[in-house]
Amino acid sequence: MDLQLSGRKALVTGGTRGIGRAIVGALLEEGAEVAFCARNADAVAVTEAELVAAGGKTIGSAVDVADGAALAEWVTASAAALGGIDLVVANVSAMSTQDTEETWQKCFAIDLMGTVRMVNAALPYLEQSTAGSIITVSSVSGREIDIFEGPYGAIKAALIHYTQGLAYRLAPKGIRANTVSPGNTLFDGGSWDNARRNNPERFAATLALIPTGRLGTPEEMAAAVTFLASPVSSFTSGTNLVVDGALTRGVQL
Repeated sequence: MDLQLSGRKALVTGGTRGIGRAIVGALLEEGAEVAFCARNADAVAVTEAELVAAGGKTIGSAVDVADGAALAEWVTASAAALGGIDLVVANVSAMSTQDTEETWQKCFAIDLMGTVRMVNAALPYLEQSTAGSIITVSSVSGREIDIFEGPYGAIKAALIHYTQGLAYRLAPKGIRANTVSPGNTLFDGGSWDNARRNNPERFAATLALIPTGRLGTPEEMAAAVTFLASPVSSFTSGTNLVVDGALTRGVQL
């Protein structure tokens, strides 16, 4: 299936590892041009070099999305370098779960306000696109109570609400907004890889909850993001696509 992404201009936050890296790769494979960011400058440089060597049209930048001014500058600079913006993927996350005021503030600044500021900065460019699309990456923890209730789950739930509001408000402008909520995702160096190595009991208990008998891959999450972001999904807006191997049991009404 041709997802009609060839030549489209995309922005992705948190693009050097895990789901974010897979999203950047999937968009490039579909012919999109991608600007991505992450906090670690060395990781950005390595990732950009690898993707360019593979033939991708991509630009990497070191940006802390909690820095509103730096984030807005990155969006503007990326739009200039790419020649516009057709889609944005707000993927980066604080991944903090402790119930402390510091953690609440960190999740709010990175997961929620990082998304809000990115969208606000990109809107003037999305309004000029013939296929404007916003994707926010939430989590199954934003859909139902699990071991990550607290700041992580609450802020992820707020992202879903925020995105559905965007879908309603921006539909008359031809801009779509959707959420992808990944389930437990396994990749080298990720939190579940760390649990597998250092906390096998917790890993086994989590695995036992998933009816499909395995954790997801970054590529499976990226496939969902890429489809929803594409013009092929042009009548889908305001949805929350859960990709979790049948983990969650609540009915999404």
